[in-house]
Amino acid sequence: MKKFVFLIICTGVLIACGHNTSQENTSDPASATSVATLDRSKLKGSEFMDLFREIRPTEVNENVFKVFSEDYAVITSGVARDYNSMVVSYGGWGILFEEPATWCFLRANRYTLEYIRRNGRYTLAYFDDEDKESIMIFGTNSGRDTEKMNTHQLHPVQTPEGNITYKEARLIIECELSQITSVHPEDYYWEKGKTFVQEGYEDAKDYHKLVFGRITHIWTRK
Repeated sequence: MKKFVFLIICTGVLIACGHNTSQENTSDPASATSVATLDRSKLKGSEFMDLFREIRPTEVNENVFKVFSEDYAVITSGVARDYNSMVVSYGGWGILFEEPATWCFLRANRYTLEYIRRNGRYTLAYFDDEDKESIMIFGTNSGRDTEKMNTHQLHPVQTPEGNITYKEARLIIECELSQITSVHPEDYYWEKGKTFVQEGYEDAKDYHKLVFGRITHIWTRK
């Protein structure tokens, strides 16, 4: 595994760079600091642009340590007729190759990883606390051998670019796949990490993957 990656990626609030990842937003950045209350009665008949507005990376006011370790992210890849989602709790945001980026630590046999490789794009969605039980079906079942994508309680929706996410999300990050790197126990100096990837190999017969994506759009609830 290329260790230099960890010198480039930092798990913190996104820092702006020269590349413009969203449309120009002339509103006060402070307007992005609060999350609107979701009116769930209007979800069924709402389109994506009825629910979300685009913001710049510098306007994201979420704590990356909280959204991954406590809220969890739902990563989704595919198209309207065929997509898959999973819960991810290891990852972060930062700068990679001078671009705002995300990274996730995924087990090699996850079904969603196949969709990410095939489509080259994915979304990361973050939800309110009351949706935590609803999103956990994406983490406890596999879409490869169950009907989880037909039985969950959330409302899927397409972004303007055609990526799939969910109407209940409070924050959505769209990504273009930039790199998938395999980990190896020899790369780890922390015994906890070494043991973790060794155990993952025993289950999947392959090592965990670090998935990096360039951020193309960020959306927050209106």
